[in-house]
Amino acid sequence: MTTSVLALLTLAACGTETGAGDDGGSSVDTALPVTGVKWTVDTLTVNGKQAKAPAGAHVEIDAKGRASGNFGCNQFGADVTVKGDSITVGPGQSTEMGCEKDLQKFETALSRAFAGELKAKLAGDRLTLTTPQGDTIALTSKPERPAQLVGPEWAVDSLLDGGTASSLPAEMTGKAQLTFGKDGTVRGNLGCNNVSGKATVDGSTIIFGSLASTRKMCPAPVMETEQALHHVLKGKAAYKIDGRTLSLTAADGKGLSATAIEAEPRPRK
Repeated sequence: MTTSVLALLTLAACGTETGAGDDGGSSVDTALPVTGVKWTVDTLTVNGKQAKAPAGAHVEIDAKGRASGNFGCNQFGADVTVKGDSITVGPGQSTEMGCEKDLQKFETALSRAFAGELKAKLAGDRLTLTTPQGDTIALTSKPERPAQLVGPEWAVDSLLDGGTASSLPAEMTGKAQLTFGKDGTVRGNLGCNNVSGKATVDGSTIIFGSLASTRKMCPAPVMETEQALHHVLKGKAAYKIDGRTLSLTAADGKGLSATAIEAEPRPRK
C-alpha cells in the first residue's frame, strides 16, 4: 500500500512534465512549471465519489526527477520517469507511522486508485491526474501560508523518536492539543490532563517552564503516552513549522508532531 501511495503523490508532482529521456532512468523536462513547486493534494475521486485530502498532503519534485512530500500522515520520496503525459514511478520510500481511522481509509483508497500509468492535465495552477478507470486526483500549486506558532490550536497526532514516528492511542484522538499565547504561555491537554505554564521562544528553541497539570487518571496506554508528551515539554525543545505541521524535539531526540487546526469561521450577524 505504501508503494502505491508513493506512486500517487509522486505522479501528482510530475504528471504535467513531458519529453522524458529514453535512458531508462528518472528524467524531467522542466519546460512546464511543475518543478520546485509545492503541489497541494486537494481531492480524490473514486467511482464517482469525491473525498477531500487530509491537511498537509503535498508533493514537490526537483529537476532530476526526485519527488518528495507528505500525504497528510507519512512522508515519502520516489524517483520518476515521464514520457509525454504518461508517468512511471520507481520504487518509493515512506515513513510508517500509524494513522487515524479516517486518514487510513483515505490512504487505502489512494493505494488502490493510484498505481500504474496515469494521465496528467495542467490548467493554470490546477493539475489533474486520471487513472485508466477514470478515477482522478486534483492538485493545486497555490502557495500554502505557513501556520504561526502563536495563536492556532495544535492538535498533537504523533510521538517522535529520532527518525521514527508513532501515532497516539485511539483513545487520545482529538484530545491532545496545545496552544501558545502571545504572553509567553502554553496551555492545552495531553490526552488526559489539562496543562498550562510558561513557554519562552528563543530562535528555533522553546524553553518550557514547569507545567501545572490536573490529576485525572486515565487508562494505562493514555497515561504512558501523556508522560511521553510531558517529557517533551520539559526544559528546552527545538521547534520547526513546515506548512501546518509543528514538530517539537527534546535534547534526547524524543519529540512530538502536531497539526494546526483552523478555527471555525464566525457567522455573520
